[in-house]
Amino acid sequence: MADTNNQSDSGQNSRLTWEGCSVLLDINDGDRLVFARLSPAAKLKIGNNNCSLQPLIGCSFGSVFRVETGSEGPYLARFNSSSEGNVNNVQENNGFQSKEESRDNRELVDDNKAQSLTGEDIDAMRREGVTGDEIVEALIANSATFEKKTLFSQEKYRIKKQKKYAPKVLLRRPFARSICEAYFKKYPVRIGFLRVDTLSLLLSMANVSANSDVLVVDMVGGLLTGAVAERMGGVGHVCSTYVGSTPYPMEIVKIFNFGNDICKSILRSSLDDLSSSNNGTSEQIGQHDDSLIVKGGLNNDQISSVCAEEICDGSEIGKSNILLEDSNSQVLRNCKSVKAGQKAPEEFIKFWKENGFSSLVVAAPDLDAWTLVKDLLPLLSSSAPFAIYHQFLQPLANCMHNLQLGKMAIGLQISEPWLREYQVLPSRTHPCMQMSAFGGYILSGTKICNV
Repeated sequence: MADTNNQSDSGQNSRLTWEGCSVLLDINDGDRLVFARLSPAAKLKIGNNNCSLQPLIGCSFGSVFRVETGSEGPYLARFNSSSEGNVNNVQENNGFQSKEESRDNRELVDDNKAQSLTGEDIDAMRREGVTGDEIVEALIANSATFEKKTLFSQEKYRIKKQKKYAPKVLLRRPFARSICEAYFKKYPVRIGFLRVDTLSLLLSMANVSANSDVLVVDMVGGLLTGAVAERMGGVGHVCSTYVGSTPYPMEIVKIFNFGNDICKSILRSSLDDLSSSNNGTSEQIGQHDDSLIVKGGLNNDQISSVCAEEICDGSEIGKSNILLEDSNSQVLRNCKSVKAGQKAPEEFIKFWKENGFSSLVVAAPDLDAWTLVKDLLPLLSSSAPFAIYHQFLQPLANCMHNLQLGKMAIGLQISEPWLREYQVLPSRTHPCMQMSAFGGYILSGTKICNV
């Protein structure tokens, strides 16, 4: 039932931001991640400064901004990296010249007496309109121990001061990878601990592609539905199904900035409507909702709390500026909401009952895998691939065992993705010190026809 009438929205497919679009603001190289919707009234709090997001409207994704102080207060100004590149070149040249010097930090004493500039001096410089880079250079010039440090320590000192007095804001495009990485880094429980490599493997094993009809069970806030729809590009249909009478939240889908063509391809239908047949053999599905709930998983209150907001550590909640937490906020009232996930028409449901879905993708940490899969597999066409994600191994192992006993699928395998990120720097290339050692499990296979 693929829809080939792809009507592109030129405004939302642009490389430039526009008023009402969602963006991911990366502050100081990942120290703070904020999802925001651009409007003249939207503001972002960086340190003690409230900066308007209006200068970000009409800029290209990937632009870098810095907080500057003007006559009307602090504001976000476009940052040109060429000047910083010249400074780095000078530092590199000086580093090569002094490479043979044997310096270390053993004789340095951290007694807070090395810096001659006081807080009052820095405040006076700010009132005079001194830029953040100039404050950083002044701190370096007035430090009694900076020249005695190693090159590596000098670089760390400079970066630390730049993050405090000249913070950078990177304007990133929100798509499946950036959204998944942001949530997994700061608040993984909201997406069921679904890592980005696991998400990509999940889509590949389910053979998600254009001109497909994909059945999705998404209990991770809409991340899986948005990733499937993004991969299909509006050519085909995504049916997000749910158990019971209440659809699962899909708030993260709004962050993707989908155009009208992709939004129309995202539909919703309950499992009861998809499983009901003329002979009444599947009308009992959905009446055992309580048996599907797994103890210890995410409850409905936690799932419904997934929204487009600032991603921060638990210690920062309540102290940071959450831009899109309340749907009645001024920012959201000024922006047109994205309408995705409309109820599937009867003709679509009838077509899916007769022909089946082309693939199945499941990410439901709240539900028992086998109880759910045995109701979903009859909805697929013959030889349709499926991929099921779960944070723990045992539910998938039980599901795989039951599928083998029932001879319902072939090519069954459980995969455990593993990702290692490396820091690549001159003479300092090694795996990152803090990395995720666990990415969940994926059960994949191919449905066979039951004779």
